[in-house]
Amino acid sequence: MHNLAFPADQSVNNLFGDEPFLESRGPIALIVDQLDPALAERVNHQLSLRRHSIARQRPEVFDIPGYVRKDYRINVDLSRFSSGEGKAQVIDSVRGHDLFIMTDVLNYGAHYRRYGADVSIAPDEHFIDLVRLILCTRDSVSRIHVIMPFLYEGRRYRRTARESLDCGAMLRSLFDLGIDNFITFDAHDSRVANAVPQSNFESFPTSYQSIRTILETVPDITVNSEKLMIVSPDEVSISRCIFFASAMKLPLGIFYTRRDYQYNGDEMTKVKTRTYLGESVEGKDIIIVADLLDSGNELIACASDLKSRGANRVICSVSFAQFTEGIANLRQAWESGLIERVFSTDMSYRPPEVLSSPWYTDIPMADDLALLISALNHDASLSRLMAPAARIDALLSQLGHRDLEDNKPPDRQLAFTDFN
Repeated sequence: MHNLAFPADQSVNNLFGDEPFLESRGPIALIVDQLDPALAERVNHQLSLRRHSIARQRPEVFDIPGYVRKDYRINVDLSRFSSGEGKAQVIDSVRGHDLFIMTDVLNYGAHYRRYGADVSIAPDEHFIDLVRLILCTRDSVSRIHVIMPFLYEGRRYRRTARESLDCGAMLRSLFDLGIDNFITFDAHDSRVANAVPQSNFESFPTSYQSIRTILETVPDITVNSEKLMIVSPDEVSISRCIFFASAMKLPLGIFYTRRDYQYNGDEMTKVKTRTYLGESVEGKDIIIVADLLDSGNELIACASDLKSRGANRVICSVSFAQFTEGIANLRQAWESGLIERVFSTDMSYRPPEVLSSPWYTDIPMADDLALLISALNHDASLSRLMAPAARIDALLSQLGHRDLEDNKPPDRQLAFTDFN
């Protein structure tokens, strides 16, 4: 182990709070084969840039084996047999490394041949591959951190009938295998951490990155209670929307979905009624905030209702976009003026047709992931990364959406701490 001492006046030290001595827990090893290759490349590049930035301020870190490298990725083999059975082999040595396994269980862009047919890798198969990678490395690495941006089975977190609690079972199985940290982003319900109360489970918000990207992409948007509103498309997203509205000092609306059952002859049919609760949206731009876009039909229905009430532009901001039924319905909603733009993080796979769509914008997260990896490698406090309110306020001040007399502009020494 090597102790890295950063003086208090160095911007690098702000990443780690007030600790004068920062200890690297061994060389970083990244396994990113389950990510979209473009995201994997960006994360590695940003991590390398950050480590070289540290080295320019502290040249002695060049003497620490493996601390400053161009490539932190480890070669692995996750090929499958023609029957669909999988295997895993770690090709490069990871002995003594601080291992970070990053997995995108929504990566349907990865394919293999099964009984002569080309099929995409399903979320269940991605998860089992993750288990295989842990089994390959547990005995030789220093620690294992699993970074799973979209929480596998995150919507299966509570029981309302005789049904499986898959998310809690998944977390318990990974910690039983010996992982040390589990990191996700915008969990559907972060209370799933109660399934592993004595383990290191963290769900990081993407609110700051979302707001920053929206304001950069739509520069004529005005963060003002008379011109902009936050709307929750359902009850599940209300806590996330409350934070957005509070941080941006905007009014909040919500769509409440009532589920009733009606009998049609001998058959019982479930009927959903959507009701808007909140102040008038007439003439206002709207940001609909949710954790997930699957088919997009719910967001389109909300946008249609808002437009019928006189809303101006409707922007959708989601943490993850699946497009389970393709993009035709969202493209039509954009062409008809219902939806202005869709924003989603780039931490899950997006097909080329989405990336090239004029109504879609990525929320870039590679630098955030690199910063998180570097902080975990030093056992630094993550509290600043999990509390984005101050960064949001500084961002709004910097972009002129806050009174600079009442809100101090961001300290440029904190640039290394910011997700930027």
